[in-house]
Amino acid sequence: MAETLDYGIAIYPGTFDPLTNGHTDLIERAARMFRQVVVAIAESPHKKPAFPLDERIRLAEDVLADRSLDNVEVTGFEILLANFVQQRGAGVILRGLRAVSDFEYEFQLASMNRHLVREAETVFLTPAEEYSFISSSLVKEIARLGGDVSEFVDPRVDRALRAHFDFPA
Repeated sequence: MAETLDYGIAIYPGTFDPLTNGHTDLIERAARMFRQVVVAIAESPHKKPAFPLDERIRLAEDVLADRSLDNVEVTGFEILLANFVQQRGAGVILRGLRAVSDFEYEFQLASMNRHLVREAETVFLTPAEEYSFISSSLVKEIARLGGDVSEFVDPRVDRALRAHFDFPA
């Protein structure tokens, strides 16, 4: 376990089921702010993800590979976020806030994480306006019902969703 935390390293945790354009925008912006950004994809079996962890990791790696983000790493994790943050020696937990409705839950998470890892800071980023309404849950629901999600996700993610929900490309 790291003894001191590095505030140049940000952990961006989430299920990313699937990775949306909103997530990608936040990752690109964070990559300009921090020396290293770790996109930490949670197993989250209680959320019943559409894609298994290894596929969510692969999709995120593929989408981000085209963006020349040398300081961004994608990895999965299956442990308590606080423990993962300490293992990686990260000083920052990065979270996105889409709307005021996200704030109460995110504030509770940040407070709990501060209690568990006192040295780590939670930093909130708001999405670019064009992505403020996008959520993975909504994207999955639209795709599940055969709707067009190409405006909200990378083409590779769109193809994966269509294949998963058995709709032609």
